[in-house]
Amino acid sequence: MARWAIGDVQGCADELKELVQRIGFKSDRDRLWLVGDLVNRGPKSLEVLRFVRSLADNAVTVLGNHDLHLLAVALVQARIRKSDTLTGILAAPDRDDLIEWLLQLPLAHHEQGDLLLHAGVVPQWGVAQTLELAEEVQRALRKQPEWLLSTMYGDQPDRWRASLKGADRLRFTVNVLTRLRFCTPEGRIDLKHSGRPDSAPTPLLPWFDAPDRASADARIVFGHWSALGFHAGNGVLALDTGCVWGGSLTAVDLDSAARPRPISVASRQPRSIE
Repeated sequence: MARWAIGDVQGCADELKELVQRIGFKSDRDRLWLVGDLVNRGPKSLEVLRFVRSLADNAVTVLGNHDLHLLAVALVQARIRKSDTLTGILAAPDRDDLIEWLLQLPLAHHEQGDLLLHAGVVPQWGVAQTLELAEEVQRALRKQPEWLLSTMYGDQPDRWRASLKGADRLRFTVNVLTRLRFCTPEGRIDLKHSGRPDSAPTPLLPWFDAPDRASADARIVFGHWSALGFHAGNGVLALDTGCVWGGSLTAVDLDSAARPRPISVASRQPRSIE
């Protein structure tokens, strides 16, 4: 059995299917780990959802910010943005089944020393706490989806405290796991900057470069950051290579004994700036 991790798909169904063929994925024995953002901005989000769902237990998928946005649009009438490409899903005959399937997906998954999530973690969170907080959000998403999806928007609070409760606690967790790129060494998060790792002003730094990071005992597999691109080192594996922006879609064999070697399929989307 092989575990293959794949970066942000964002509706690029043709590239996903070509990549799955290229890596020799066998649905009866292998598993795909998908870093989230299955949908949006690309042309075939509905096809991506149907394909990944059809893999059942042979796909491990975490929710990304675009997946949560789809849920908010579908369930609490969140505003559809000009750049969204979600109408095909919303009008599909199997829409309700797909939405219910998404509601069951986790925000983090840990297995064999690898922690799968969409964006990042703050320095204070170890693997166990990350999983516990992700589970809190998942329980709310399953039991009170309308409430959670209505209250998750916003950039505050911007610093972790164990005493956070209610909507503030869940919003902070959602923001870290699905939107984080930069933070201060002390863990204050910044959700505005999205450029290259060296583009943010001091004292901001990439979340994975924070000193004394409590999650350093795991390899964190994530996406979300197309300006970072493929990055392997410092206990992380970054896989968003900007397929929807004209870059590529990338997979890595998580069980390879050698240094992770990316296998990529070139995007069929027009090259643009995120």
